[in-house]
Amino acid sequence: MAKIDLEHITKRFGNVVAVNDLTVEIHDGEFFFLLGPSGCGKTTTLRVIAGLDRSDEGAIFIDGRQVNHLQPADRDIAFVFQFYALYPHLTAYDNIAFPLKAVKVPKPEIQSRVGEVALTLQIEHLLNRKPGNLSGGEMQRVALGRAMVRRPRAFLMDEPMANLDAKLRVDTRSELKHLQREIGTTTVFVTHDQVEAMSMADRIAVMHEGVLQQLGAPQEVYNQPKSLFVAEFMGSPSMNLIDGEIQSQGGEFILQLTHTDIGLPISGKQMARVQREAANNKLVFGVRPEHIVVSKEPINGRIQASVHLVESLGSANIVDTFLGENSETGNLIIFRARTHPAFQVETGQSVWLDFDEQHTHLFDRYTGKAIR
Repeated sequence: MAKIDLEHITKRFGNVVAVNDLTVEIHDGEFFFLLGPSGCGKTTTLRVIAGLDRSDEGAIFIDGRQVNHLQPADRDIAFVFQFYALYPHLTAYDNIAFPLKAVKVPKPEIQSRVGEVALTLQIEHLLNRKPGNLSGGEMQRVALGRAMVRRPRAFLMDEPMANLDAKLRVDTRSELKHLQREIGTTTVFVTHDQVEAMSMADRIAVMHEGVLQQLGAPQEVYNQPKSLFVAEFMGSPSMNLIDGEIQSQGGEFILQLTHTDIGLPISGKQMARVQREAANNKLVFGVRPEHIVVSKEPINGRIQASVHLVESLGSANIVDTFLGENSETGNLIIFRARTHPAFQVETGQSVWLDFDEQHTHLFDRYTGKAIR
């Protein structure tokens, strides 16, 4: 197992800054996720850790030893690629054994270690097959076995489940999480899939345009986003985000929207902080769909809206409600709410919306930073 420290890592490709001043500490034995959209710098970060790419600035430490100058083979880490990279002419056994044969490990030890890994991954019956006769999930396990057989200090995984179908991805997620807990090896996992990150990670580093946006436990990142990007990226459906302005009125914080005011109880001290941190009082108000209560009657309803669209997901309904148009952009103001599947409404029907202030968020419209 290994502790990995990245200190002020910057990587450029010409004029493009792929990773910008990244500093993170990956704990010994941790299942650590790099999460973000395509082009955010997560795979480049993984390749820099592996030594496949060299950083332009910064230092990489594995167990306190700086490894910037070391070749990939000398860093004692194993890389699992998105496309498996199996040798098509070799059996699963020989693919798994290849790293050991390359460094001339004695044959009896190779047999023992391959057998041990195959037992752990439950692929003993596949060892005599070649990749062309394996399914996507089976090839993924063989690729993982080839990494495990080396007994490295850390695993680096670059979207290893990207090519699996939806059901197999669900099954493989639970298997990988159980396996990582069992072997306890530090694992750095790259994905653009927030469900993978939320369900498997000990901690998540959310990246955007090469910059670390937020680092924390899955629930912390989801429930306490520090920026507009994180708020919108995390969650499906994503957080409702609506532009507005603030105004102090009758002891309430009033977020003024087109045709609608949203009043939030707020102290004078809190109001002063909001006004201090929000440039020109321009804000973005956020609330997640699961934190909105939709009612057919105006009892305790905070906002009146009309039903725009209803999506039935089986286990829940996603109700899109229309509040009006943004006076600055002309865009429709839509609140998406997650409701019980038994809650039935029709398009055009009037409804009333309410939410718990403890689950609302405010962001500065210009900087994108959260205002606590």
